[in-house]
Amino acid sequence: MALWRMVVRDIAPMHPARAKPEPQPVSQKIKEDPKPMKALSAAVTVPERELSFGAMLARPVVRRTRAQDLRIGVRAPGLDDTSWKRLSRGNLKVDAKLDLHGYIVQDAFDRLIEFMHRAKARNWRCVEVVTGLGSGATSGLIRRELPLWLQRADIRPMVLAVVHPHAANHGSVRILLRTKRK
Repeated sequence: MALWRMVVRDIAPMHPARAKPEPQPVSQKIKEDPKPMKALSAAVTVPERELSFGAMLARPVVRRTRAQDLRIGVRAPGLDDTSWKRLSRGNLKVDAKLDLHGYIVQDAFDRLIEFMHRAKARNWRCVEVVTGLGSGATSGLIRRELPLWLQRADIRPMVLAVVHPHAANHGSVRILLRTKRK
C-alpha cells in the first residue's frame, strides 16, 4: 500500500471538480472517536484483520470506463466526416429495413436482436429500423426503448452511429454499422 502511494503521489486528477477525497480507513475513524466504540468493544471484540478488510471496503470503487453512450443524431468519436455527412443527410444506401409497426414490445425486441445479428453476419453497412411514432395509451414504447436496446453489450459494438433519416420524422432511425474489411 505504501509503495502504491509513492507511485501515485504526483498524479493529479483529470477532472478536479469530480475528484473525491480519499476516505479514511476504518481503523483511523475508530481512533478519532473512541467514545461510541467503548460500549461496542465491551460487547464485541473486532480483530485488526477485519478492520483492515473494512478499510478496503471503504475505499472508492474504480470502475472501468463505459464505451461512449449511443445517442441518436450525435456524431460518435472516430467516425469520419464523409460517412457522418452521408448518413445524417440520408445519402447513404440502406442495405435492409426492419419495420416494427404493430408488434408488441417483446416481439419487436426479439426481431431487432435477430435483425442486428443478421446484419453483422451479412456485413451490411447501413440499416433502417422503423418504429413508428406510436398511438394510444402506450404511445411509442418501441420508439422510446430502441436506444436502450442498441446499448446492449451484444449490439453496441456493432453500431457506429444512429440518426433520424428526416428531422421531422422520429418514427424511424438509420443505423451505421461497423463492417469487416474485405
